Formats: sequence, C-alpha cells, structure tokens
Amino acid sequence: MVYASGVRFPCVPSVYKSAQSGFNGDRRITSLCLFSKKDSFSRKVFAGKSTYDHDTSHLKVAASGKVLVPGSQNTGASSLTDQLETPETVSEDSEVLLDADSLQMEDYEKVEIEDQDRVSSSVASDNENSESEEPSVPLHGNISTKKSEAKTDDEPRSVPPPGTGQRIYKIDPMLAGYREHLDYRYGQYRRLCEEIDKYEGGLEAFSRGYEKLGFIRSDTGITYREWAPGAKSASLIGDFNNWNPNADIMTQNEFGVWEIFLPNNADGSSPIPHGSRVKIRMDTPSGIKDSIPAWIKFSVQAPGEIPYNGIYYDPPEEEKYVFQHPQPKRPNSLRIYEAHVGMSSKEPVINTYANFRDEVLPRIKRLGYNAVQIMAIQEHSYYASFGYHVTNFFAPSSRCGTPDDLKSLIDKAHELGLLVLMDIVHSHASNNVLDGLNMFDGTDSHYFHSGSRGYHWMWDSRLFNYGSWEVLRYLLSNARWWLDEYKFDGFRFDGVTSMMYTHHGLQVAFTGNYNEYFGFATDVDAVVYLMLVNDMIHGLFPEAVSIGEDVSGMPTFCIPVQDGGVGFDYRLHMAVADKWIELLKKRDEDWKMGDVIHTLTNRRWMEKCVVYAESHDQALVGDKTIAFWLMDKDMYDFMALERPSTPLIDRGIALHKMIRLITMGLGGEGYLNFMGNEFGHPEWIDFPRGDQHLPDGRIIPGNNSSYDKCRRRFDLGDADYLRYRGMQEFDQAMQHLDEKYDFMTSEHQYISRKDEGDRMIVFERGNLVFVFNFHWSNSYFDYRVGCLKPGKYKIALDSDDSLFGGFNRLDHTAEYFSSDGWYDDRPCSFLVYAPSRTAVVYALVDDELDPVES
Repeated sequence: MVYASGVRFPCVPSVYKSAQSGFNGDRRITSLCLFSKKDSFSRKVFAGKSTYDHDTSHLKVAASGKVLVPGSQNTGASSLTDQLETPETVSEDSEVLLDADSLQMEDYEKVEIEDQDRVSSSVASDNENSESEEPSVPLHGNISTKKSEAKTDDEPRSVPPPGTGQRIYKIDPMLAGYREHLDYRYGQYRRLCEEIDKYEGGLEAFSRGYEKLGFIRSDTGITYREWAPGAKSASLIGDFNNWNPNADIMTQNEFGVWEIFLPNNADGSSPIPHGSRVKIRMDTPSGIKDSIPAWIKFSVQAPGEIPYNGIYYDPPEEEKYVFQHPQPKRPNSLRIYEAHVGMSSKEPVINTYANFRDEVLPRIKRLGYNAVQIMAIQEHSYYASFGYHVTNFFAPSSRCGTPDDLKSLIDKAHELGLLVLMDIVHSHASNNVLDGLNMFDGTDSHYFHSGSRGYHWMWDSRLFNYGSWEVLRYLLSNARWWLDEYKFDGFRFDGVTSMMYTHHGLQVAFTGNYNEYFGFATDVDAVVYLMLVNDMIHGLFPEAVSIGEDVSGMPTFCIPVQDGGVGFDYRLHMAVADKWIELLKKRDEDWKMGDVIHTLTNRRWMEKCVVYAESHDQALVGDKTIAFWLMDKDMYDFMALERPSTPLIDRGIALHKMIRLITMGLGGEGYLNFMGNEFGHPEWIDFPRGDQHLPDGRIIPGNNSSYDKCRRRFDLGDADYLRYRGMQEFDQAMQHLDEKYDFMTSEHQYISRKDEGDRMIVFERGNLVFVFNFHWSNSYFDYRVGCLKPGKYKIALDSDDSLFGGFNRLDHTAEYFSSDGWYDDRPCSFLVYAPSRTAVVYALVDDELDPVES
C-alpha cells in the first residue's frame, strides 16, 4: 500500500481550504501562527500548491525563524501582540531518532498467562509457558511506567519530545503487518509536533489559545479576537455599547483573525462590565448573523428566549473562587461514580453545583468511590442532549450555577480525596447556528468538514476537521482550559470511535480483524489529534487521567504516544454492559459461564480498561437498567420490607449484586457506576420535553416538560425500610473491598473454574478468591475451590448477608484452611459452602481479619 508523503516546508498550507488527500481522509494542517510581533524584519515565503490545498497563501517569516503576522491598527494591539510572539530561537535541526533495538523493555514485563482459557490479543502468543514455579502475573498486563512528579503552578511546564514510536511492534507483533500505516500515522504526529514547536513555540504554548483568542483582559483594557476567515466584516456588540453594530468595528488580519481593543473607561473600570451580554455581529456569505464568541467562558439563556447569550465573565478579585485544597494523586485503581449535576436532586428540579457539592459529594465518598465523573459540563442549549450537543466549549453549563460555583464543587471533591473527571466532548458539536459553532463565519467548513463528511447523520451534529491548524488550537486549548482553570483531574473522551473512523462506527460490526483499524476508513487526522491531546495532558499534568470511549477495540489505544500508541490511560470496556442486557433477555438456564468470562476478559494485552455493568445509556427512557430488567414492575409494589417478597424480587436482588461484583472483579482495572444504579434506581431518565412536530405532520408527544423522571431518588437507597437499602449497602461494601485489597490492579489474577453444569465461576485476584454460584436452585456443600497460596481464609464479602438483602446462609466466623494437592490447576484448595445465586469473596489471612463492612 502506498501512502502520500507530507508537504515539505517552506510550502505552507492554506488557512482557508484543503482538499481531501488520497490517504484515509488525511489533510494537511490548514493554518499557521496567527499572532506575532508587528515590527520585525521579515521575508516572504510563498506556499506552493499541493494536493492538500486549493489556494496558496503568504507567510511572513522573521530572520529569527518566527512566523509573523501583520499587527492590527487598533490602539493598544501592539503591546498585546508583542506578548504573543513565539520564542526567539527555534531549532531547525532534525531530531535524532533513537535506535529502537537499543531501548530497554523494562517498562513492559514479559509475563505468562495463567488463565488457560483467557481470551486476549495475539500479542500474548509470544509469551513463553514456563514449567518452573508459577509466578503471579496480570490477567491483562499493564504497561509499567514511572509517573512524573506533579509540577506546581510556579514551575515551567513542557511536553516531552516525541519518542520513536516503535515499541508497539514489540508489544503486539501482529502490528508489524501494518507498519506502513502506523509509521505514517506516527510520522504525521512527529511532523505536526515539529511544526508546532517551530511556529507556535511548542505544544505548551499552542494549547494556551485562550490567552490569545476570545476576551483578553489587560491593565489597559480588553482585547477581543476571533478567527472567522469567512466573514466580510465584524463588530463587537452587547449591553456595553447598546448593541450598536457601528460602535466597535473589528479589523481582520490576513489569516482571518478579527480583532478589536477596548481601552478602559476614564475611571479605570472595565469597558465591558462583568456579567453583561456580548456577541459578535458578522457579515458572512450566508448573511448578517449575531453569534456567541467561540471562546466565550460563560453563556446563559434569558427567560423566555431560545438562543443563549454570551456573557463577559470577569468578576472582581474578591468574588473569584480561590482553590484551597491540593488535587489528589491518581489512585492505583479507579472507582468512578458517573454523575449528572442537573438531575442529581431528589426533587424534580435542575440541581445546582452548590447542592451537588454539599449533598452528593459526601455520598460518593461514603459509598467508597475515589473519583466522580461529571457529565454535561460544557454548555449545551438542549438539556435533553445529556450534554453531548455542545454549543459553547469553554463555558460550564449555566443551568447549575456560575463558573465559580463549579470551582467550589471541584475544590470540595479534592478536599474529600476524590478525583474529578470531566466527560468532555470533542467528537462532534451542536448543529445550532445561533448559539453554537455551526456556520460560525457563514461557511460550513469553518471548524468542521464541509458537506456530508462534516455531518453526523445519526446524531444530527457537526464533525470537526482535525486537519485544521486552528481546530487543533481550539480543541487542545479547550482540554487545557478545563485542567488549568477548573482543576479537573482528567477526562473521559466521548465518542472516540466516531472520531477515529470516517464511517464513525455506524452500521459496522468490528470483528477484531486488524484491517478494520488500519485502512482507508481510519481518520488519521483524528487519531493524530488524540495523540496530541494525550501528549499534552500527560506532559503538562502528569497525574491527570485520560479515558477514551471506544467500542471498536482499536489496537494501541492505551499505549503511550512515545511508544507509537494513541496515549489513553484507560479504554471504556463497553461490550460488558451489552452482554449483560443480552443475557438478561434469556432464561437463567441459557446463561453460559464461559460466555460471561469471555466477555469480561476479552480485552487487549497491556491496555487498561474501565468496566461497568451499566452506565447512563441503560438508564435513559426507552432502555432499561439491570434492576428493571430483573424485577420489572414488581419494583413498584414489593420493595418494602414490611411486605412479603416475590421470587422475581429475590432473584433480581441476588443477580443485581452478583452481576456488579463479577464485572468489577474480572472486567478491568477500573470500575464505573452511574448515580443511582448502585441501589437499582427504579425509574428511567426522561428529560423534560414538549411535543415534537415533524415535517410530515406527525406529532411525537412529550412529557409536558416534566422533571419528574429527570432526578435521582437517593432517598430510596437510604431508606432502611426498603430493599433498595441492601443493594446500596452491597455496592458500598464492594467499593471498600477494593479500597482494602486493591484487587482490580493486582498482579496475580487467575480463573480456575467455569463449570457450566454447576453454574460455578471461581477466580483469584491478589490474595482474594471469588466464588460465584449462578445456579437458580442448587446450593453446594463442601465444594472444593482451588487457590494459589496455602493458609487460612475467611469471608471478606458475602452477597447473601442479610445486611445486603440476602438470606444469611453463611457463617462469617468460619475459618477455611487450605490443603495441599493440585485442584483445578491450583497447588492448594479448600472447601466451602456455595449457596445458590450467591457470590462470596474469601481473603487469605495471617491472623484475625474482620470482613469488609459498609
């Protein structure tokens, strides 16, 4: 397969358009540095036409090698642009490539596979089976890397230079057959890094676009800049100038950046008052339009109005929130509580950041989770989009409070020792024209691909052009903004599968064939952007966590960028939730233990996963949670302890606990739960909505804009007279079990039994032995289970405990002593009582050990 080579400098790609290349939808970067010192000597370098560009453009380069753009004629602009210049010297030397063969493989342990039936990627095939003493090794090995010390705000931060990108071939030898594609991908990444270093002063400076674009406050006034190359004219309007489009006319430079400087008022006060409304009026190819600035930091919807208004947010110093608590260090294993602030109230209202801080965060901490993943942070005009149709990428949702309220929430979480992860959306954007990025400068190719490639037909949203220089600046700066300004501890990137493929994963069944990942359907620009953003996150924020939502199983997804990977820390293990729904539609007799094990362990070697039994997706109206699949309408009538239970309720509560524990026990190195599902929340999520009138005259009825089903009834899980309480207590005990034993990231993992006749599953993680009996009626006395280490075992967690809504069939004071002799390929074993539909965890103890309690 032949790949197109990149355009060599000094050829400079056009800022306006780029044609599709012949390789996988790749495009050259479509702009260079927009800001520079005004009065430097310069020489012109002309960009030649390439297969990537429709037009040529001029680039001014100073003798020092810096890219220069003519300055604005506005008063005060000179001093600002002086501050925005790139470093005085930029190395032109090509980077020396290290010999990949000389690199040590100490970061990648050669491990042996203990589980004889474990399904893994083919890279495991070169691990030799040893007949010597059996080591304790990971079921799915992790890349061992030394974490850098977190830098303080006063220390300079920088992103390390790219590596060789060759270790992926040692980690997964099957990738060698796709070396041409992967080396091209890494070459594009390296070339982009070099260009950013040369023309922007490095990724650290490039990712601070919010210091150059949008509203920039200085001692002398406010500079406002906006990239809108398609606009013919522009002016800044708002409450501050009575919305007069002729009062503050902006000027445009040759790269399409509009700029205006507003000097302070005579009394020294800001020319734009804090909290006042602002917009940019542009004369565009599609007509006159008023838009919210693309880099706006806050926007609100006025009562009775539909479009949002941009808000100039710059409170007095005494009103700005000041963080009081340090950010926690990244834990060994992530236990994530997925939450939506707006629907987190027990009442049918939109909850606030302040109430979430005071009422929900302590609950999350008590339940034993160590991270909260917050959805719908970026502003979105359509509430029912769950926050995934973003309109204002730098603005926190105003429905729940102010930016300072959000900072207070995050600071409180840090005080409690909780990481705060943001559900960030860089995979697409809202289709809104009035208050979003769509058609911002009057063209459909501004931030997005033009035509059908820039439109997601299923999501009704716009798709970013990751080959555009200014789109890269915008998105990288957006990720940096939330980490720097709000102290988020990392991200869960939404819709990554849609980003990485031009078919967006729609109507495609991924089978694991590597041709599906490294072919013409791969959007290399998008993958390179993901490499860049992960590079930036981990380089500047070493403790930050990066999780990618990918259903395709893309190889190298969670391998560091310098080794040739995409660079995520974790992949969301999305197939597990689908498998549980598939099984819950069947009779218990039709469940296959091997099928359960296969799905839970079928993940890539040396790539960590965050697993979940169910997330917010299963809680939405039109779908069912696990609890509802199990108990259905009986949940409404038979969850009170004062009423007799039913077989459906008994089965549902038992399986609800078992499903969650085995998912956490085998599915990954991190675990996620959506708020309320820990106790089997009985209601689905239905956002307030009115009737929808379709073009063909049909009407889709709404729910009278009701918030009744858009809340979380935490009171049900807390009520000691309801059976929900036992389910919540079990989930709490499950989290504390990992806190105590750290089993999700244990190096020793082994599946010793999956018996289809007995419906039994037995496995080890660390010093714990997990015993699951999925049989609907059979209980087993003196059931022998294998173990690695000899000694005394005691019950650490029992799903049949009466505290958890069980039947209390086990004696928690009992001690279990192992006996020597091979059983289930284990050197030791002990006898247990395994009640039907029960999961029991046994811990190896040297002396007296109390079971994990809620």
